[in-house]
Amino acid sequence: MTLDARDIRIYLAVHRLGSIRAAAAHLGLAPSIVSRQIADMEAELGVPLFDRTARGVTLTDAGSLVLEHARRAVEEFGILAEQLSDLRGIQQRHVRIHCGEGFLADFVQNGLAGIMAATPHVRYELRIGSTDAVVAALVNGDSDIGIAYNPPVTGAVRSVAQARHPLCAVLPPGHPLARGRQVALAECLRHPIALLPAGHGTTDLLARVASDSGLALSPRLITTSIDALRRFVTSGLGIAFLPRASVAMDLAEGAAEVRELEDLAFTGASAHLMVRARRRLPASVTALVQHLEGAMASFAGRS
Repeated sequence: MTLDARDIRIYLAVHRLGSIRAAAAHLGLAPSIVSRQIADMEAELGVPLFDRTARGVTLTDAGSLVLEHARRAVEEFGILAEQLSDLRGIQQRHVRIHCGEGFLADFVQNGLAGIMAATPHVRYELRIGSTDAVVAALVNGDSDIGIAYNPPVTGAVRSVAQARHPLCAVLPPGHPLARGRQVALAECLRHPIALLPAGHGTTDLLARVASDSGLALSPRLITTSIDALRRFVTSGLGIAFLPRASVAMDLAEGAAEVRELEDLAFTGASAHLMVRARRRLPASVTALVQHLEGAMASFAGRS
């Protein structure tokens, strides 16, 4: 069986949105058309691709194999389209980047600023999200390049570069815990803390270490904004947790005290520049990846 473009578009939409009805609304089609298209694919392949429940659909083992094929087909067509454009003398490119907010200043000031003048034919699309969102965007084919802090180990993405960035406690100036070179998580938790939501690399790491140590995370503030975390600290309200690099580029000297956390899990945390595993990259994506490896301060101390 050969999947055509319509098959792939519908199949990927059903998987991504988790239901026939949601996929139909997204594609502007009647649910009956989407349902029949999936049923025809299953009949031709001779295996069910989705398990159907009242809550939606999930992939079967066969469906996962077809999903991988569909993603590769989309990616290979993208490479072909880029190569054909070169032959026609058309150089317009589109590269999608998804990164954690803590890398935003570094990406724009050091990464993007150093390549834009040399690539006038490339349009860059930048999205900001949690570590989980960055990984999911790569896996689902929604982004070409991901930059995230301490992502989970998965065979679905490949780290092109990584560098150690210990997780630190960010303290208001003059805070009593700033007397030493390092602080213990247990000591920090005796003070008001602010956290990013679950799904962010910093919070997931903190939660794992806290659980292993029998400690409870009870944040006074939960926010999706790293800027809000910094302001929580500089306003003297309490402690936040960020890699040192996320603080250094955006806080004036003396605006906060930064101390590494003692646990080895914190000192071994790292920043990752990632692409989807087993993907053949278009030339425009490869060029940006290679540039970011050398230009971004986040990967200067590569491990």
